[in-house]
Amino acid sequence: MKNVLIAGVIALAPVTGGTPAPTPALPAPTGHHAVGRSDVHLVDSHRPDPWVDGRPRELMVSLWYPAKKTKGRAAPYVTPQESALILKGFPQLEDLPPDTLTKTKTHARAGAPALAKGGGWPLVVMSPGMTMPRATLTSLAEEFASRGYVVAGIEHTYESVATTFPDGRTVTFQAGAGGQTPELGEKVARVRAADTTFVLDELERDRHWNRLIDESRIAMVGHSVGGQSAAHLLPVSDRVKAAVNLDGSYNPDTPAAPVTKPFMMIGNPRQQPVTSGQPKSWDLFWPHVTGTWKRWLTVTGAEHVSFVDYAVLAPQLGMPAFPIGGERSLRITREYVAAFLDTHLKGKRRPLLDGPSADYPEVRFW
Repeated sequence: MKNVLIAGVIALAPVTGGTPAPTPALPAPTGHHAVGRSDVHLVDSHRPDPWVDGRPRELMVSLWYPAKKTKGRAAPYVTPQESALILKGFPQLEDLPPDTLTKTKTHARAGAPALAKGGGWPLVVMSPGMTMPRATLTSLAEEFASRGYVVAGIEHTYESVATTFPDGRTVTFQAGAGGQTPELGEKVARVRAADTTFVLDELERDRHWNRLIDESRIAMVGHSVGGQSAAHLLPVSDRVKAAVNLDGSYNPDTPAAPVTKPFMMIGNPRQQPVTSGQPKSWDLFWPHVTGTWKRWLTVTGAEHVSFVDYAVLAPQLGMPAFPIGGERSLRITREYVAAFLDTHLKGKRRPLLDGPSADYPEVRFW
């Protein structure tokens, strides 16, 4: 999991030279609502942390939501400590100022007053890839919030390269030191399922968020290991009604129970079905997806990080673009995932999911 991220980013040789570092920017959301963001610190005093000894499990969660229009401060992308540690992981980026990623332009307003809705907004839980902070899901989260969803992005502590808490502590990656094994994959899936369940419990108990969220309409969207975790949680969760896996390989490749709820996988071309030779994890997982609504899609020209913010940030930092441009790949991801959410959380028909589209010829249905 960690190696996949490193391969996907280190393969890009920076060409920054002696030029000043640019100010990165995320694409603006396209929905009708202004977007707010709040960060919450949660401590599960009943659960020891699975990755380090002697601490309870504590999480940072970012919540994006439809907001009343405001001119407040833009929500920060990452903290200075997080920016420095993210960049430090890649020697090719050593010439960039360590705070470069803190300057990334976002579109949500920090702490903006929420826009109330009778019955509450549907909730989308989002889980990032291994080593990746929740911030890498920002462009997707802002988009979904602008379209009328509350989005909870979970930072899975010690599974991210850097996590800063309100008291100033920044902790680093500790999970998976033994390499990618079936045992590690099973543990990560268990940990993330427990993290997600705890976050849902806390949001339900919190009077502020309880009023904003319709708890009968919850979906989960994850990238990489976050996607495989969403797939494994879906069949065993009473609350999660639908899930999307963004390019996450399965480890283990068999769910604990058949996936009968709405489910969609979107990946790079290497995730397309194998026609000969050894089957890959998607081929092995797919027969266990037995529900009446399911989709397997791939995006021509995409790479592993084409579905998250790195798709647009990497070229802005002087790196070569992927075969499919970052703006284009994020637009595709936003449109197809939003269509999925609208279909299964709002009951709206979205023909985009019925088959190939002339507007998005890169997307293949399997």
